[in-house]
Amino acid sequence: MRNPYAHIVEPLDPKEPAKKIYNLCKLGDPRYARLPFSIRVLLEAAVRNCDEFLVKKDDVESILNWKETQTQSVEVPFKPARVILQDFTGVPAVVDFAAMRDAVKKLGGDPEKINPVCPADLVIDHSIQVDFNRKPDSLQKNQDLEFERNKERFEFLKWGSKAFHNMRIIPPGSGIVHQVNLEYLARVVFDQDGFYYPDSLVGTDSHTTMIDGLGVLGWGVGGIEAEAVMLGQPISMVLPEVIGYKLLGSPGPLVTSTDIVLTVTKHLRQVGVVGKFVEFFGPGVAQLSIADRATIANMCPEYGATAAFFPVDHISVKYLEQTGRDEDKLNYITQYLKAVGMFRDFNDSSQDPDFTEVVELDLSTVVSCCSGPKRPQDKVAVTDMKKDFESCLGAKQGFKGFQVAPKHQTVSASFEYNGKEYKLSHGSVVIAAITSCTNTSNPSVMLGAGLLAKRAVQQGLSMKPYIKTSLSPGSGVVTYYLKESGVMDYLSQLGFEVVGYGCMTCIGNSGPLPEPVVEAITQNDLVAVGILSGNRNFEGRVHPNTRANYLASPLLVIAYAIAGTVCIDFETEPLGINPQGKKIFLRDIWPSRHEIQEVEREHVIPVMFKEVYEKIEKVNERWNELNSPSDKLYTWNPKSTYIKSPPFFDNLTIDLQPPKSITDAYVLLNLGDSVTTDHISPAGNIARNSPAARYLTGRGLTPREFNSYGSRRGNDAVMARGTFANIRLFNKFLNKQAPQTLHIPSEETLDVFDAAERYHQAGLPLLILAGKEYGSGSSRDWAAKGPFLLGIKAVLAESYERIHRSNLVGMGVIPLEYLPGDTAESLGLTGRERYTVVIPEKLTPRMIVDIKLDTGKTVKARMRFDTDVELTYFLNGGILNYMIRKMLEK
Repeated sequence: MRNPYAHIVEPLDPKEPAKKIYNLCKLGDPRYARLPFSIRVLLEAAVRNCDEFLVKKDDVESILNWKETQTQSVEVPFKPARVILQDFTGVPAVVDFAAMRDAVKKLGGDPEKINPVCPADLVIDHSIQVDFNRKPDSLQKNQDLEFERNKERFEFLKWGSKAFHNMRIIPPGSGIVHQVNLEYLARVVFDQDGFYYPDSLVGTDSHTTMIDGLGVLGWGVGGIEAEAVMLGQPISMVLPEVIGYKLLGSPGPLVTSTDIVLTVTKHLRQVGVVGKFVEFFGPGVAQLSIADRATIANMCPEYGATAAFFPVDHISVKYLEQTGRDEDKLNYITQYLKAVGMFRDFNDSSQDPDFTEVVELDLSTVVSCCSGPKRPQDKVAVTDMKKDFESCLGAKQGFKGFQVAPKHQTVSASFEYNGKEYKLSHGSVVIAAITSCTNTSNPSVMLGAGLLAKRAVQQGLSMKPYIKTSLSPGSGVVTYYLKESGVMDYLSQLGFEVVGYGCMTCIGNSGPLPEPVVEAITQNDLVAVGILSGNRNFEGRVHPNTRANYLASPLLVIAYAIAGTVCIDFETEPLGINPQGKKIFLRDIWPSRHEIQEVEREHVIPVMFKEVYEKIEKVNERWNELNSPSDKLYTWNPKSTYIKSPPFFDNLTIDLQPPKSITDAYVLLNLGDSVTTDHISPAGNIARNSPAARYLTGRGLTPREFNSYGSRRGNDAVMARGTFANIRLFNKFLNKQAPQTLHIPSEETLDVFDAAERYHQAGLPLLILAGKEYGSGSSRDWAAKGPFLLGIKAVLAESYERIHRSNLVGMGVIPLEYLPGDTAESLGLTGRERYTVVIPEKLTPRMIVDIKLDTGKTVKARMRFDTDVELTYFLNGGILNYMIRKMLEK
């Protein structure tokens, strides 16, 4: 059907009539100029894709009328310009695509119709681990091991890049997905099929929001949702409120971007922005580089917003120039955004749009800080770190407590390492990692760390050899400018050798600690510390032996590593004593913001970006040598323990089956608040005593060959066994942290998978009880796929994290929510009851249903299918089943 907005199509430049735009200013609607810039991007996509089927004129009107509709839970479709994947989520996506081709063929359709129609980039960045560190050949050795462990996965992904159209694969060793996205993949404005339009995306990693710092609207979705977008479906979203975050003033000379972002994170957590957009404005924004803005946008999931948007301004265009984009591109980007009213001047308050609410931060009030010991939003001023850690030691078990008995708080342990004796106590640093796209994309903090390292070495400081130090830059550009500026040698001397280009320690790929260190920690039950420049520090994530983990700037990572403990007051206590007996304080070696900016101006230049990224897809010999089949249907290897055809489509029929009530379900797990996807989804190392280990051992593998859960995301049998296998999972049935649960009929305590399997063999459905913020954390699709495979039909929680709720819907698992004021405790639920969820034949969004218990009691809950589209997915048994039926209709 002809687009009803065809009348506003015009050439961007009359000299080039073939290159057109949808000029939203020509709508002649005064509401447009008052819309937040992020909402203008949604509007443009709706106008351009309006076909009165997937996107309707009513949807365009709803977005234009945002000032009224923002609080009315109005559903609108959004068709992003592209999709970005990383390998942890990309492998299962390609596995699903391959299995969907098989299913379509089995049902009599054309399998080659299963193909991405929306451009997709997949960056392989999550497979590398810190097995080797502190040596010049650490990078090469870690990359060799990465290929050895993941050869089969990499061959499969290479097959996918050839079998599917519109899918580009960025090989391993290139960098972290979000940094590669920022420096290389971002278009800012698309030039495609004769039209210019804003770049926008969804990604299968919650930190996709980093790209918002460059003025590209994007956020994380589940792998399941991303697959639907790749297949041409719009994302169905509730039109969000937009919080205007006004930045004023300038940061102090000793403050880093990390300090700013941790301050913003805590502030926005307090404001409450879950499910909302945050849009930054005010003169303070002009004080921030794109790297600073991207750092703030990267942490968006930690403060709970959907997106954290910085509209494009002249600094954005300068960044594109600095990162090697060509002049023609810069010209049409600026020309297009100015023509459609999307180019921003942060010093011009007349451009400020309407917001739902405005909050302010004066950048001059920001102080040096860290976050922890268990959550990114728990900011601690550096001046309070010693006192804060000591109070956490004795505090009740929780986000800020370890419940160490008073008599054990002063315990220390001696151990021998490389022929010398050392001591560990509570608060000792055993992991110090400059890692994660949050900070490694930011030249100011990376060069700051380099300058601090240089001065530390010049002053005669060093660090203890047992501390696991690592530097994993987000792209080769970082190593380039660290070398050119002359600071790389000093980082190496302190132990911060480059260990790989990928997402490493921050996602648990921290590798093993020295055995004597592990023994000292475990035998004395020490609260050892990981200090990292990452974005996540949830329990059990970084390493099983670091119970406390603090997020910090790369500069503070080095400082705490030199000190060897977080129990230090940098104001009054020296970092160390040099060989001449002089006390060296942190203030003696800390570089100012101005000094760092001078070095950055001189050494971070366009030629670096061009050189590094010109080689990215060509000069990767290991990748280029990989063999992969060229068939359009994948030939599954039944012996593979990495890639397996999933059972999601085994019983798929062309015709829809009516919805059924869930009858007499047992509760598999009884959980509290803030259960994260780290607790649910398989992640990190495969424990030797776990169900997944028993499965792999049964297939002839030794523990050395287990690899990580992340690397085995293409095998549903491993992933189902690793679901809820986190050692820090607190289950009310057991009243302790363990990856186990109570099998209610037998009263036996079993591994979660083994209990689920026993229920499955008896033909019994399962559900989960949970508290607030169920599924917070990374956007992990296996946090929904895993429970589905365990036989969980529904979750009953007080509230949900946005992405996880939508992933549950995508897998056909019902997200049930207690009515306001109700909790498991207030309703007297123990979890030992049996639950019948009454599902009527006629369903409507956000419907209230009855849950009948075998005690005779009935409670009411809301089904969190928020839109008609979500209901359609559920009735089809999930989003992928729906897509297969759509393809067969065509």
